Amino acid sequence: MAEDEHGGELRTANSSDRAVDSGTLVEPAEPLENPGLPDHHHKVTDVDPKKEKNAERVVTALFWVSLAFSIFAVLAYFIWPIDREDITSVRWNNMFVGLGIACGMLALGFGAVAWSKYLMKDEEMSEARHKTGGSPATNKRVAEIFQQANEESGFTRRKLLRNSLITAVLALPLPGIVMFRDFYNANNPKPVELMHETLWDAGVRLVRDPTGTPIKASDVTIGSAFHVIPDGLLEVEHGMLNEKAKAVVLLMRLPEESLKEREDRKDWSYHGIVAYSKVCTHVGCPVALYEQQTHHLLCPCHQSQFDVTDHCRVIFGPAGRPLPQLPITVDSEGYLIAQSDFHEPVGPTFWERRHDYNV
Repeated sequence: MAEDEHGGELRTANSSDRAVDSGTLVEPAEPLENPGLPDHHHKVTDVDPKKEKNAERVVTALFWVSLAFSIFAVLAYFIWPIDREDITSVRWNNMFVGLGIACGMLALGFGAVAWSKYLMKDEEMSEARHKTGGSPATNKRVAEIFQQANEESGFTRRKLLRNSLITAVLALPLPGIVMFRDFYNANNPKPVELMHETLWDAGVRLVRDPTGTPIKASDVTIGSAFHVIPDGLLEVEHGMLNEKAKAVVLLMRLPEESLKEREDRKDWSYHGIVAYSKVCTHVGCPVALYEQQTHHLLCPCHQSQFDVTDHCRVIFGPAGRPLPQLPITVDSEGYLIAQSDFHEPVGPTFWERRHDYNV
């Protein structure tokens, strides 16, 4: 008991007092008893060595299956090659290579999950939270934890399991590495020279893709856009797809007063009709989205944007240079024709990073 400043008695509350809240008596809460950890149920592989051995065989087999599918993906790349003249060959190549990679990853994942589920120890443990530090005692305890985890996983003890896992993991990237072979062209190892020459030439008509119908200048109205290929491309017997990939063009007509043409390129257009390569100068995606109000071209892959009014100058995105322009005019019948080939290489800018090419 204590006295207040007026001599009255002050009463201090304690845990045995009852609290009054809105007329209701509330008993003090009793501390909860720690229930402890639940009873541990051992896995069948923990108590039966025979089943543990069977589980180890299954997991090892899954890792070897993963290895087999990875090797199959590599072999499929060569057994079902992509024929440049037969586009349907892409289906078989993609299907079998993809099937091998997918099944290899799936078997590896199943094996890893089965290992952790059936072979690794699962003893419950609790540890009080505390501030960690770099003291010698802490470092020693960390080393003990890693050693304990190693023993529980059986990684070093189960040699066959460990070796099959390592082999499967190392083999999994092989299909992707093998496919880097496509970046090399043994017939023409100089990509700048390859991309500098297309089927466009003086007098070659501009025709619709894929019908091959010639285009008259009167057919191209303001705001329209045509997907164009060079006349004669469809009759190419060998390498037609490669030639088309380089020569595809987007044809548009703008109001002549909106064009900002350089003096040396004023005759490259025809009454507001301009033609530009569809191959993006970033990584070669097809630039085919034309916004007729702003006169912008958009590459859907990485959102590079080009201003058609200003020689397809890059106004946004990662593209490194403007789209190459195809000089055009009309013949005596009013059909649109090319004045020449492109004056610069088409396609990604990174082709030009080789210093031994003077193109």
